[in-house]
Amino acid sequence: MNIQQAPVAKAELLIRKPPAEVFEAFVNPAITSKFWFTKSSGRLETGKRIRWDWDMYGVSVQVHVKAIEENKRILIDWSNHDAPTTVEWIFTARADHTTFVSVTNTGFSGEGDEVVKQAIASTEGLALVLAGLKALLEHNISLNLVPDRFPDAIKKR
Repeated sequence: MNIQQAPVAKAELLIRKPPAEVFEAFVNPAITSKFWFTKSSGRLETGKRIRWDWDMYGVSVQVHVKAIEENKRILIDWSNHDAPTTVEWIFTARADHTTFVSVTNTGFSGEGDEVVKQAIASTEGLALVLAGLKALLEHNISLNLVPDRFPDAIKKR
C-alpha cells in the first residue's frame, strides 16, 4: 500500500459553552491542566515557547505558539515523537452560544506505516482531550482521561 496523501489527525466536538470560555480553557494552563497536561511553563501567547508536562508519565513537550486569534484560533508547533508537528484549533461560534471545536495535527514524518501510526495516535489523543474538556466545562467533572489512557505507563512516585 502506498500513501498518496499525508495523514492528518483531526478531532471535532461541540462544547456547550461560548467561544471565549472554550478558548480560555486551552490558553490558560490553570484550566488546561484539569483535563490535559499536568503543568505548563506559561499561558499561550503568540511567539512564546512553552513547556507542557505530563508528570504522571514523566513526559514533556516543547510548544512554539505561532498564532493566536482571540476566541477563534490557536496555532502551535510541538515536538511530537522527536519531530515537530503543527496543531491548529479552530473555535466556531454557534447561534446557540455553543462552540464547535476542530483540532488538527499535521506534518508527521517518517516512513508510511510510522506516519499513519502517529496520525492515528494523535487523533485518539485529541478526541480524549476534547471529551475531557467537554465534561469539565459542561458538567465540572474531571474524567481523568489522559492519565487513564496509559495506566501501566504511570510513573511510580
